[in-house]
Amino acid sequence: MSQTDTTPGHQPNHRVMHTMIRVKDMDKSLDFYTRLMGMKLLRRKDYPEGRFSLAFVGYGAEINHAVIELTHNWDQDKPYELGGGYGHIAIAVDDIYATCADLKAKGANIIREAGPMKNDTLHLAFVQDPDGYKIELIDSKTVAG
Repeated sequence: MSQTDTTPGHQPNHRVMHTMIRVKDMDKSLDFYTRLMGMKLLRRKDYPEGRFSLAFVGYGAEINHAVIELTHNWDQDKPYELGGGYGHIAIAVDDIYATCADLKAKGANIIREAGPMKNDTLHLAFVQDPDGYKIELIDSKTVAG
């Protein structure tokens, strides 16, 4: 087993590739992430032998951007339990207030209105996807550092 180089300034050649979430209805989820959230469908494939489909969505090519993998198990007829360990996916946006107004107008479920975070300069909001996953929207102009 190799040791990780802990030399100051050393950057291992690692990166986050994707986050996978299970979805009950692929079409509803793709509509949410592409039409409402503005992501692109990067690739999609059905696996008939395994009775599931995968779709990858994101704001840029997988080679240099983290993306979201949507997994649809064909025989899942009940909504998934999200579990107590899941938190949220965070997405930076240019204008949190305009973004939320646009999402609301398109029918998205805003579960925390846009505004400042308590005791911080960060402005954020939360929207919920069709399966109940929380997406944190963060105004990029308010991110420190």
